[in-house]
Amino acid sequence: MNDAAPESTLPYPPIHKDKKFVVLSDWDGTITTYDSNDYMTDNLGFGRDRRRDLNMEILHEKTTFRDGFREMLASVVANGHSFEECKEILRKNIKLDPGFKEFYAWCKANDIPVIIVSSGMTPTIRAVLTNLVGEESANEIEIISNDVELRPDGTWGIKFRHPTSGFGHDKSQAILPYRDLEHPPTLFFFGDGVSDMSAAKHADVLFVKEKEYGENDLAAYCTKLGIKHILFKDFSNALPIVQSVVKGEKTVQEALNIGHA
Repeated sequence: MNDAAPESTLPYPPIHKDKKFVVLSDWDGTITTYDSNDYMTDNLGFGRDRRRDLNMEILHEKTTFRDGFREMLASVVANGHSFEECKEILRKNIKLDPGFKEFYAWCKANDIPVIIVSSGMTPTIRAVLTNLVGEESANEIEIISNDVELRPDGTWGIKFRHPTSGFGHDKSQAILPYRDLEHPPTLFFFGDGVSDMSAAKHADVLFVKEKEYGENDLAAYCTKLGIKHILFKDFSNALPIVQSVVKGEKTVQEALNIGHA
């Protein structure tokens, strides 16, 4: 990491120095079919319209992701919802991308680490992940995310990994250490929304998820800045492309030229 890297309030897992390929993926709306924080804000907080307004302000850099996200979650707390209640609601309502289990199984069989890099909170991610893939797989998958602050009065708030960064969690900091290795691996990154903007330009192969319900904010950001990416609907579409790069059938550039999985 360089001197400008924001200080992290939370530890990082060791980087995988001996791997040829590493997969890093956003969690909400990427590995899951719906963003859990959006779900909470839309259904328990101030609602979808205000959330989308904030997302547009973030996308157009009128506010930071950190401040907008904090406001969204604060609206859930202001409506009287405890953290345990929110975890249970998410466990019941958040579903897994239909291709992720097969994708993860193939990566595991081929010694490719899969790391969740999320702007969500580790306790909610663990709760939902365990429910969706089972405790064993959930415990194997590394999570780099924010955390939660539980207060004595029963309220709660997000504890940002990088509180001095406008991203709250600057996801590029999970990628950049690999760039400093003597033999850096090929990095695949999967994302979907405004929380992934800090990571988008640092991956070798960037996959951007298309949403059935719209809100394709990361795709809009990448198109605006000319960041090459591959649109995908679910991980079953992405897997053959990852396999082709790992097997040496396609170069990184040839994979990116596909454009749409």
